Amino acid sequence: MANKVEVKELLDAGVHFGHLTRRWNPNMAPYIYMERNGIHIINLYKSAAKMQEAGEALKKIAASGRKILFVATKKQAKEIVTEQAERANMPYITERWPGGMLTNFITIRKAVKKMASIDRMKKDGTFNTLSKKERLQVDRLRAKLEKNLGSIADMSRLPAALFIVDITREHIAVKEAQKLNIPIFAMVDTNSDPREVDYVIPSNDDASKSISKVVSYVADSIIEGLSERKNTKDSDKEDDSNEGKETKTRAPKAKKSKEDVEVPSKDPQDVKAMEESKEDVKLESKKETLAKASKDNQEEE
Repeated sequence: MANKVEVKELLDAGVHFGHLTRRWNPNMAPYIYMERNGIHIINLYKSAAKMQEAGEALKKIAASGRKILFVATKKQAKEIVTEQAERANMPYITERWPGGMLTNFITIRKAVKKMASIDRMKKDGTFNTLSKKERLQVDRLRAKLEKNLGSIADMSRLPAALFIVDITREHIAVKEAQKLNIPIFAMVDTNSDPREVDYVIPSNDDASKSISKVVSYVADSIIEGLSERKNTKDSDKEDDSNEGKETKTRAPKAKKSKEDVEVPSKDPQDVKAMEESKEDVKLESKKETLAKASKDNQEEE
């Protein structure tokens, strides 16, 4: 189970501050607690409940071994999202959202492969055969690709979910995810429409402290799911190895020796009859030898 969210911690981080009342989205009304000095205040009890719900869902996705893409291109969220996404070993976009990132994923993968091919050129020496101008152009292309797509180099297929900071700013990412039915987890402020998101976390998406609090909780939930996956894999390996040892150490069936073979018991009458027959045979053989000896003596005389 994901860690429990403390309302006091959210209050200290300033998660409850919304936008100006004149810039609000009426669909956020269920998550607004009150209005103060022309600013909407978000209900932190609902925020805490929604954070836990989102954390549980993200934990299950991470435990299944699929990727969650973090998206945050606003200045105050870039460094925080980069740090937390790397901690959770997940891909992220903190520069400009490349159009068709999800809907035209094959082309994006080609650009990532181009980056890998440039690296191979540098290793095998092909890069040094180019002219100075060409080498400069290739270096610039490599730097541009690294800046925009370096963080998703290991993402070989579409992500299982998106975590977005400020859906109003990242509306293109939201539209692409909706088109492909990819679930969206997002920090939603009072000026955004929560209907566009599958898992809403009503919160202040402008303050760095608020962003850090929510994103770190999300990263912790993902890490928990990954550790569960690792533990289950390790236990499965142990079970397999134990089964293998049992089959190897299983003793073969012992063969019965001649001494162990049971000889059926003989009947006493049969034994007596056999002994008598043996005596008769001996007497007959003696008689024959005596008769032969007497015959030989007569012939000699």
